[in-house]
Amino acid sequence: MSSEIKMTALVLGATGGIGSAVARKLLARGWRIRALNRDAAKASRSEPAFEWVQGDAMNAGDVLRAAKGVGLIVHAVNPPGYRDWEKLVLPMLDNTIAAARAVGARIVLPGNVYNFGPDALSAPTEESPQHPVTKKGAIRVEMEKRLKAASQSGAGAIIVRAGDFFGPGTTANSWFSSGLVTPGKPVGTIRNPGGRGIGHQWAYLPDMAETIARFVERADRLPAFAVYHMEGFWDADGMQMAEAIKRVVGGKAKIGNFPWWIVLLAAPFVPVMREIKEMRYLWKAPLRMRNDKLTAELGKEPQTPIDEAVRASLVALGCLPEPYREAATAFIGHSPQKTG
Repeated sequence: MSSEIKMTALVLGATGGIGSAVARKLLARGWRIRALNRDAAKASRSEPAFEWVQGDAMNAGDVLRAAKGVGLIVHAVNPPGYRDWEKLVLPMLDNTIAAARAVGARIVLPGNVYNFGPDALSAPTEESPQHPVTKKGAIRVEMEKRLKAASQSGAGAIIVRAGDFFGPGTTANSWFSSGLVTPGKPVGTIRNPGGRGIGHQWAYLPDMAETIARFVERADRLPAFAVYHMEGFWDADGMQMAEAIKRVVGGKAKIGNFPWWIVLLAAPFVPVMREIKEMRYLWKAPLRMRNDKLTAELGKEPQTPIDEAVRASLVALGCLPEPYREAATAFIGHSPQKTG
């Protein structure tokens, strides 16, 4: 494989949160980024540094054409709003696997905690049994099974599992942006989905992207099927994320409870609410993926201080107007930082 091919990555989902974050991290390291999009002309205006290719991740021919001459495929594409998840996710991955086999590329998959059911609580390792209780979790398990099979026939894979995403670029369906705060509005009440004393695991998108980039840099020394857990930000008592938001907005916001009753009422009719209801078990008991295997390989996990990460997240969501930023700066200066 030539050095040019080895340093060219195809990113599927480059307009999404984790896909764009990984693409930018690789670009900063000297990679050439190719990105597949159904409206390449529009996407190129927002990120001209990428080479945009017209096409659809559901079309095997489009993916294969885009993958020619690449050494890495970042599979970060997901159906928006959970729509038709069970119909679209696996066919898209199969197209990626087929293309990777054809061109000899390695696949990167950003993973999450959904693989694990309540039986894996509270500290699953990379090798823990996976018995998900949700449809999304079952699909995640199947995705990893297919990647493992592909890794035995010429298409290596790197999977980095992490907690609930937050940070600039996070989708509107994330717990941070649709649960704790309201995008575009100053933070008055923080709606905490968890219970006091129940830990929860979070992942700041720029930290996850940096972690993936570091694994990609040393891909040649990793096993063909490489799976790692990030610790991210561990909210040990279920209150630290809410408290961090409160500090960052100046200390005046109230911390309340997330209105689960709305989810329960809407779940029979609204797909997103159904998915949220299914994942409620992750808020009722702690599930903390330890990063021992990751740190053994990388030495240290990239971890942005929580207040800094929260501030960047709120600014990106339009929740932190200029007056709030000034008050927040003064408030944080007199408060202890909690980094998990």
